[in-house]
Amino acid sequence: MTGFVLLDTGSPAELEARIVEDAVWIDLEGVNETLGWELKPEGLCRDDICIPVTGNLGLVDDGAIHLEKLATLLGRPLAVSLDERAGYLGSPLSAYDETVMMLEAPDFTLPDLEGNLHSLSDHRGSKVLLAAWASW
Repeated sequence: MTGFVLLDTGSPAELEARIVEDAVWIDLEGVNETLGWELKPEGLCRDDICIPVTGNLGLVDDGAIHLEKLATLLGRPLAVSLDERAGYLGSPLSAYDETVMMLEAPDFTLPDLEGNLHSLSDHRGSKVLLAAWASW
């Protein structure tokens, strides 16, 4: 196993992992330390919550857990760069459901060209046009 950086809602953690073809296998101990999930006989557990894993073939193998299958089990989006040996585990999809149901964009603050900060919440009730650009 070698190093792999996992960003969990913005916080980076260096974990032991192995890459087999296009699959990332994270050390179970690292999953427990970083994400708080522990494999027990009852399933994958965190505090009082346990997710049954019986019949979930290919989730656990040789002391490691399949990162993509873990993300799916937790209902969290995952983006991985095998070349960079890094991945991002996003917020649970249920958090997005609440935002969409409210029909309200999440608040953020950005500077204008003069450096003055503007928050989306300052413009609630008004129409806002947000233009984004990226070099890629």
